[in-house]
Amino acid sequence: MTASRILVVDDEADIRELLQEILTEEGYEVDVASNAAEARAARIGRVHDLVLLDIWMPDTDGITLLREWSETRGYDCPVVMMSGHGTVETAVEATRLGAFDFVEKPLSLTKLLRTVERALDAGRRKRMATRAQPGALAVPIGKGRVTQLLREQVQQVAPSNSSVLLVGESGSGREAYARYLHGLSARASRPFTVVVAASLAADPAVALFGAERDGRIEAGALERAAGGTLYLNGLEDLNAHAQRLLIGVIEQRSYSRIGGTESLALDVRWVSGVLDGFDQRGGPEPLRRDLLAHLGVITLRVPPLRDYAEDVPDLLRYYVDRLVDDQHLPLRRFSVAAQNRLRNYPWPGNVNELKNLVQRVLILGSGEEIGLEEAERELAEKRTADEPLVKQDLLALPLREAREQFERAYLQQQLLLCNGKVGQLAKRVGMERTHLYRKLRALGVDFRQLGED
Repeated sequence: MTASRILVVDDEADIRELLQEILTEEGYEVDVASNAAEARAARIGRVHDLVLLDIWMPDTDGITLLREWSETRGYDCPVVMMSGHGTVETAVEATRLGAFDFVEKPLSLTKLLRTVERALDAGRRKRMATRAQPGALAVPIGKGRVTQLLREQVQQVAPSNSSVLLVGESGSGREAYARYLHGLSARASRPFTVVVAASLAADPAVALFGAERDGRIEAGALERAAGGTLYLNGLEDLNAHAQRLLIGVIEQRSYSRIGGTESLALDVRWVSGVLDGFDQRGGPEPLRRDLLAHLGVITLRVPPLRDYAEDVPDLLRYYVDRLVDDQHLPLRRFSVAAQNRLRNYPWPGNVNELKNLVQRVLILGSGEEIGLEEAERELAEKRTADEPLVKQDLLALPLREAREQFERAYLQQQLLLCNGKVGQLAKRVGMERTHLYRKLRALGVDFRQLGED
C-alpha cells in the first residue's frame, strides 16, 4: 500500500532517531525536524499525513507552533502532541487547537503506534470529506524552489482584485493555481466559474451575458461568477467576436442579458490561462493588445513539470492517495527505482500526463509495488519523436539513437537561427562544411526546405 508520510518534531536527537527508525520499519515515510523552524521548512510544499509534535522545545514551543498551523489555511493533517511533563491545561489547549491526541514520554511504542494508526485513519476520512466540499482550498504540491516561489507569488497577488494571466504549457496546472489564488482571496466564499475560451466560438454573447427567453432567465458566465472569480481557460482560442465582447464589458463594467433590458453590474475577478508562446502564434485572430492589458495586469508563469522534477515523487504519491480516495482504486506504491526513472522523464504533457499515468497503473497493474519495468512500459507507449528535444525521453533510447535524436534536433534549431544557410551553420557549430553536409543528409535534415521556410 502507499506509505503514509509522518513528520517528527522533537529537539531531542535520540527520540527523533528512535521514532524515525521504528516508523520507517513499520513502512511509513518519515521526515524529522529538531525545532519549529525546521518543521515549518519541512511542511512547505510537502504533504504530510501526520505530525508528531513535541511540546517543549527551545525556540518555539509545540503549542505555539500548533496554534500557528491551526490559523493557516491548507495545513489540516492530524497532529499528535508529545510531552514528558505535560499538564491538564496544556492538554486542553492542545485539544482546543485541533490536536488529535496527546502521548506522554517516556513513549510506550505500542501505544504510540496504535495512536499513529488511529490518527492516520482519521486524517484519511477528513481528507475525503474535505474533497467533497465545494471551495476547499487545495495547495499546489511541490517543495522545490520553483513551485515554492510560484506559491509565494500567488499568495502575494491573491488579496488584490487585479486581473491575473497564468502562462504555461498545456497540462501544467494553470487551473490549479487559479483555484489556489481564488481560495486565498477575499472572494473565496463566492463562485469559481470556469469558461473554456473555445466554447465561446458559437454564441459568445449568450454564453457570457446570458439570455431572457419566453419569460425565463438563462444566466451567463458573468452572472454565475458574480462576486467571485471567472477563470477564462485557453485564452489563445478566443475568436475576434468574443474578444470584442469582452473588451466592451470590461470597459463598461456592466452588461445586459440578451433579450433583456436590465443592466447588471460586472463584479468578477478575471483570471485567465494561456499557452506559452501565445504572443508569437500566427493565425487570423491574434489576441488583442488592449484585451491582454485588461486581463493581464499581473502575469505569472506556471512552469512545466520538467523544471521541478524533484517534486515528481510527491506528486506521484499525492495522485495515488487522491485516486484511491476518490475512485476507490487499489492502493499501490511506486518503488524508489520507478520514482527515480519518472523524475528523469521530461513529461511533455506535464502534470496531466503524470496523473493519467498514475491512474493507468492503479487500474491496469497488479501487486502492491509499481516497479521500474512497469514504469518503463508506460513511458514506452507515450514515446514520440515529434516533440521538441527538451520534451523527448532520451533515457528510453539506446545511446546511438539518443545521440542521433539530439544531433538532429540541435542542427535543425541551429539551421533555423542561420536562416537555412549551411555555410553560416558550419561556422556556428564548428564543423567543416563537407562533413556537415554528410551529417545533415545522414540525419535526414532537409536543409533546403528549412532555408525556404
